[in-house]
Amino acid sequence: MQKVYDFLKNAGTYYLATVEGDQPRVRPFGTVNIFDGKLYIQTGKVKPVSHQIAANPKVEICAFKDGTWLRLTCELVEDDRFEACKSMLDAYPELRAMYDENDGNTQVLYVKNATATFSSFTAAPQVETF
Repeated sequence: MQKVYDFLKNAGTYYLATVEGDQPRVRPFGTVNIFDGKLYIQTGKVKPVSHQIAANPKVEICAFKDGTWLRLTCELVEDDRFEACKSMLDAYPELRAMYDENDGNTQVLYVKNATATFSSFTAAPQVETF
């Protein structure tokens, strides 16, 4: 899990894929945090991505940095604890202009049943599960 966190953090931007009915949806994300021994991302509950995850929590995350890419296949699980939201917002204080732990909109989700595949054109893929 730490290797995935480090890669996503260093990449800065990663892409989250969900489905809406039979239509794939992909968008850029940038938040990643470790809290309570789990890997977390953040969004807003009013956004379509939140509704898509609620309907189908299976997602993929993809990021690319320095000739290596990560594909993370997982489920996302909402954690509505104040502490989990606060930890994410403390890690990304710039988000506090839009989000607050008590706003009813801030949503943090942790990664579950994950398979992370690190690939490049010059080396065999490396696979980790957590």
